[in-house]
Amino acid sequence: MRVVMFGYQTWGHRTLQALLESDHEVVLVVTHPRSEHVYEKIWDDSVAELAEKHGVPVLLRNRPDDAELLETIKAAAPDIIVANNWRTWLPPEIFDLPPHGTLNVHDSLLPAYAGFSPIIWALVNGEERVGVTAHRMDGELDAGDILLQRSVPVGPDDTATDLFHRTCDLIAPLVHESLDRIASGRAEWTPQDRTRASFFHKRSVEDSRIDWTWPAEDLERLVRAQSDPYPNAFTYHRGERIRIVSAAVSQARYGGTPGRIFIREGDGVVIVAGADARGGRRKGLLVRTVRTDDGTEYAACDWFRTMGGYLTTRP
Repeated sequence: MRVVMFGYQTWGHRTLQALLESDHEVVLVVTHPRSEHVYEKIWDDSVAELAEKHGVPVLLRNRPDDAELLETIKAAAPDIIVANNWRTWLPPEIFDLPPHGTLNVHDSLLPAYAGFSPIIWALVNGEERVGVTAHRMDGELDAGDILLQRSVPVGPDDTATDLFHRTCDLIAPLVHESLDRIASGRAEWTPQDRTRASFFHKRSVEDSRIDWTWPAEDLERLVRAQSDPYPNAFTYHRGERIRIVSAAVSQARYGGTPGRIFIREGDGVVIVAGADARGGRRKGLLVRTVRTDDGTEYAACDWFRTMGGYLTTRP
């Protein structure tokens, strides 16, 4: 089949690589210009450079809303469009243009976690599995009929970085199998159960700010979800921003006011957590490693030399 590919960053790069390694012909690539957005600079393998390396024509667009783009796609005469991590809405005159429509590859197990940053949100929320979905694009965000899904388990110590690499490894086999099924007429499409749908927004630095009224279990997952190279979960100590690099849930239960720097436990320092921590039935967040804005890391026991005082959401 003749394929036009829409994609961006490492997800799009992996998808394009899979297409180039397949039995199908990539006739055009559309990608976004490089961005200075903090999250979009993290996994930023260039789709444009990969396409150019293989002699595939490339168009750069922020939005697919100009007549030139539509005419170029029509001239490429694709049998199918394949998209992954295209950041803006595709209009129906594009996604319905090829005979086989548009196959979108999304890094969640739809219908849950439609939208943006699904792996990070899924880890924050304690999901047991994450994965990727190949579905037919329609006029709603990540809502089209599903062709294939593949998943991996979330381990108790997994970070968002671990899960990013594992789910990215699912892209190539998912793309190959999906296109082979479509080309051979064996594709079976399953409508999504829209009662199970959830939608998430793009993350920003604000979403890494620690709220000490969250339970310690949630905060520990937030720390893992904001693992390097993501902007780490952060808080303020005596007016200085510190990033929590490594943490765990405490062994004992601690009562008091959320954010209180309480006591050493093992190799870390316990911070009281949870909106109802005053009842003494909540465990705390055991902070093990912190990092200052200049990049210096400290063991929590070295940074918090005296107990008492509070970690706060603002300076």
